[in-house]
Amino acid sequence: MIHFNVKRPDDAIRQTLIDKINDLTKPKGSLGMLESLALQIGWIQQTLTPTLNCPTNVVFAADHGIADEGVSFSPKEVTRQMIGNFLSGGAGVNFLARQHGFRLKVVDAGVDFDFPKLDGLIDRKVRKGTRNYLHEAALTDAEVELCMERGAEIVRACREEGCNVISFGEMGIANTSTSSLWMHFLTGIPLNQCIGAGSGLDNEGIRHKIDVLSRAKANYNGDGSVMSMLTYFGGLEMDMAVGAMLQAAELNMIVLVDGFIMTNCMLAASKICPDVLCYAIFGHQGDESGHKMTLDALGAKPILNLGLRLGEGTGAICAYPIVDSAVRMINEMNTFTKASVTKYF
Repeated sequence: MIHFNVKRPDDAIRQTLIDKINDLTKPKGSLGMLESLALQIGWIQQTLTPTLNCPTNVVFAADHGIADEGVSFSPKEVTRQMIGNFLSGGAGVNFLARQHGFRLKVVDAGVDFDFPKLDGLIDRKVRKGTRNYLHEAALTDAEVELCMERGAEIVRACREEGCNVISFGEMGIANTSTSSLWMHFLTGIPLNQCIGAGSGLDNEGIRHKIDVLSRAKANYNGDGSVMSMLTYFGGLEMDMAVGAMLQAAELNMIVLVDGFIMTNCMLAASKICPDVLCYAIFGHQGDESGHKMTLDALGAKPILNLGLRLGEGTGAICAYPIVDSAVRMINEMNTFTKASVTKYF
C-alpha cells in the first residue's frame, strides 16, 4: 500500500507565533478566527511570516455504479457533461476560481465515457466508473492504490508549480451516497442520519436512497476499516482525493476542505494518518444532511455557513479570502512597540 509520511508540525514555534499575534495592535483575541488561522498557517509553514502561493483547486471527476439504482436526482451523464462545462469556464467553481485567483485543474479519475483529447482535461482514469456496491465491491485493492497514487501525483505537480495552498472538489453523480456510507462506518452515526437529498431528491427519493444504501450495507462483509471503505464503497474521485490530501500534508501544504464529500475524504485520510488534520482548514458547513455531524466528529470549525451544497471546491474557494486576511493580519499589522501604541489589554 502507498505510504504517506505525514508529520505533525513542530510545536516549538507555536508560542512565538502566539506572542506575535498577541502583540499586534488590537485587544488580544479580538480578531477571532483570523488569529487562529494565522497561528495554524504559521505553524504549518514553521514561520512568523507565512505566505499563500499559487492557490489551486483540483476537481476530480468520476462515475459511481450505485447511480444505476436511482439514488440521485441527476442522471449519470451529467458527470461527463459537467467536464465540458468546467473546461469552457461556465461552472460555479470557474467564476469563483477567477474571482479569487485560483488555478483550476480538472482530472478525469474515472468518468464512464471515452473523452477525446481535450485541452485542460488531465486524464488519470483508473476505470470507467465503479462497480455497483449494492451487489459487489466498487473497486479492487489495486484500483484503490492506483487512485491514491494518481491523486498524490497531481498534488506533487501542483507543488512543483509553486502551490502551497490547495483545495479539492469533485464531480460524480451519486457520490453523496458513497460519502454517507463512509460517514456511517467511520463515525458510527446511524446510516439514516448520514443520508440527505444530494442533488435534489424529494422525500420519497430520500426514502429510496436510504433503502438502497441500507441493503448495500447489509450485503457488505468487510471489516469496517478505512481501507475497506475505500475499496468496497469506493469512489474513484474520492479515493483519489484522499491520496491527494495525504500527499499535500506530507508536503506541508495547506489543505482547504470543501463540502460534505470532501469532508468525508478528509475523515478517511485522518483514519490513515491522523496528523493530516493539522494541515486542514475547513472552508464551510454545507447544507447537505450529515455535513455538520461529520465536521463535529472531526472537531472541525468551518469558516463559513452559506447553505452551499454544490461541491466542486466552491465552498473552499469562497473561504479563501478569510484565510488570506489571516495571513495579511500577521504580516501587515503593526506591533504595539512599532506603532508606539500603549497596550490596552
